[in-house]
Amino acid sequence: MIPVFDEWQGVPAPWKGGAVALGNFDGVHRGHQALIAHTAERAKALDAPVLVLTFEPHPRRFFVPDTGPFRLTMPPAKTRLLEAQGVQAILAQRFDQEFAALPADAFVDDVLLRGLAARHVVCGYDFTFGARRGGNVEKLRKLGRERGLGVTVLDPVMREGEIYSSTRIREALRAGWASEAAELLGRSWEIEGMVEQGDQRGRTIGFPTANVALGEHLRPRFGVYAVRVLVGDAWRDGVANLGKRPTVGKLQENFEVHLFDFAGDLYGQTLRVALVDFIRPEMKFAGLDQLKAQIAADAQAARAILAD
Repeated sequence: MIPVFDEWQGVPAPWKGGAVALGNFDGVHRGHQALIAHTAERAKALDAPVLVLTFEPHPRRFFVPDTGPFRLTMPPAKTRLLEAQGVQAILAQRFDQEFAALPADAFVDDVLLRGLAARHVVCGYDFTFGARRGGNVEKLRKLGRERGLGVTVLDPVMREGEIYSSTRIREALRAGWASEAAELLGRSWEIEGMVEQGDQRGRTIGFPTANVALGEHLRPRFGVYAVRVLVGDAWRDGVANLGKRPTVGKLQENFEVHLFDFAGDLYGQTLRVALVDFIRPEMKFAGLDQLKAQIAADAQAARAILAD
């Protein structure tokens, strides 16, 4: 795993002097991938390392603490995805009151130049920085010219006239459009969480499930999905239900995953669950027999989807 630092003052010398991609990179979608690829080109020309400067927690969580879960990728997944794109180190800057108050000029002088000794930075057209978003790409270009810092601002990365964006992916997932989200991401969207103790009701009706913690992940449309699940080193097919299980009177959110043709204890393991396709919305049934019949139909539908 690549090194991840959480304070600009603590970045070791070997990772200074690089080309740095700037942004939140929630989702590491196709637009982000294009930005990182451009950063890697700059790094190669400079014979310098490829870095990403991002922020934890996400600034939206800091400024609007009571906002609902919205993250597409939590830190472990983001790190893995960035590494896969060729990033060599990450500064996941701790976004706290002190950092939020940093003026735009100080962000460039202290963080980019003193902390990272950046030689070139790459950002998207809508990147803002500094206290009260006091800096934009024009200010970054101006400060870069004055301080000898190379700056590249990428235009929006488009698909059929639509910008690749984390916002658009969130909208697709909230609508249940898992395949649309996958097209924007370049891969299926995943929920990664630890298997927690559930009420074990599934095994009593012949469909044992792993209760996967949702954490800060965005909540996609409630309902049933065809999924692929990474268990150890192997991807396995399955079916999952996300919702509040109205038939059994539970009101808390649950993400329950049933793996096909699998027997084993998953408690305490961290699973990656990729949402492949939406099967049906959440429903309330008259009783457990009707629920059991529907789960069997859902499993058959999921097998058919995943066999394609």
